[in-house]
Amino acid sequence: MHRDSTREVRIKDRVIGGGNPVLIQSMTNTRTEDVEATVAQILELERAGCEIIRCTVPTMEAAQAFGQIKRRIHIPLVADIHFDYKLAIAAIENGADKIRINPGNIGGADRVKAVVDAAREREIPIRIGVNSGSLERHLVEKHGGVTAEGIVESALDKVRMVEELGYDNLVISIKSSDVMMCVKAHELLAGRTDHPIHVGITESGTVQSGNIKSAVGLGIILNQGIGDTIRVSLTGNPVEEVKSARLILRTLGLRKGGIEVVSCPTCGRTQIDLIGLAGRVEKLAEEYPLDIKVAVMGCAVNGPGEAKEADLGIAGGIGEGLLFRRGEIIRKVPEEQLLDALREELDGWQKDA
Repeated sequence: MHRDSTREVRIKDRVIGGGNPVLIQSMTNTRTEDVEATVAQILELERAGCEIIRCTVPTMEAAQAFGQIKRRIHIPLVADIHFDYKLAIAAIENGADKIRINPGNIGGADRVKAVVDAAREREIPIRIGVNSGSLERHLVEKHGGVTAEGIVESALDKVRMVEELGYDNLVISIKSSDVMMCVKAHELLAGRTDHPIHVGITESGTVQSGNIKSAVGLGIILNQGIGDTIRVSLTGNPVEEVKSARLILRTLGLRKGGIEVVSCPTCGRTQIDLIGLAGRVEKLAEEYPLDIKVAVMGCAVNGPGEAKEADLGIAGGIGEGLLFRRGEIIRKVPEEQLLDALREELDGWQKDA
């Protein structure tokens, strides 16, 4: 099932599925009970480009904090529930725009029904989440271990459980830390459901290793037309998750906007601190919502030619640098003024945009 053909699901004022843009999601790592800290982090994530935010609900105090949090943020607020169905209901009553549950670990059918009834009353979607680490024993035995087939079977069992209660306002999430198992599971799931799918590689690791695993796995999945929302799960500041998700979507042509920074890998011809300069340019680029490509090159001789496809670029030499536009040199400046010169050019692009 291609994302153009999945059902539409409304989450507050956002719509996913049905060919709508793939939305970026993250999760707070503050104590949800700490309203000030949680709101501050969500607002920072909003500025970075986060479009849906999920908060854990481990206590009744956390569930009750949802009302205060929701009033101070601008994106849909999702409650992450494990085991206690009462917390799911409390989060819904306090304004959650969506809840994430595994119906298999919150108790019997009566408890699942109570949660579904609460969601139905407020017309909010339920995200059914299944991870490879929580796969039921009988499915592990049936499939000879933790497999993509078992993960999908588990997820669809939970979907049927909710659908049999007369509710189909659902999103499905299946995750594994095994990248290729996760890819296979999504391929299998997409062929068996038209519910929107949230994609991610769970427990992917630190910013460095997690980004590589997520880029590989999510790149394969998304490029097949699978996935309606995305989270890059990293052990680190969740702002990095949002930045990575944006870059993955932009690289796949699923998202426009924001400056793409390209830079050469350095070589013996490099006469400037290109690594430091490229980092500063990436930071500068975050200030501009321009849909352009900016190149940072280490060689003033070959740089403009090698990066002629870039809309704008800088190249360094010995004590000086060049500013160029689509391969054509527009001016020469002292090395220490390269970044300021680039900022001036970006200001001009911004003004004309």
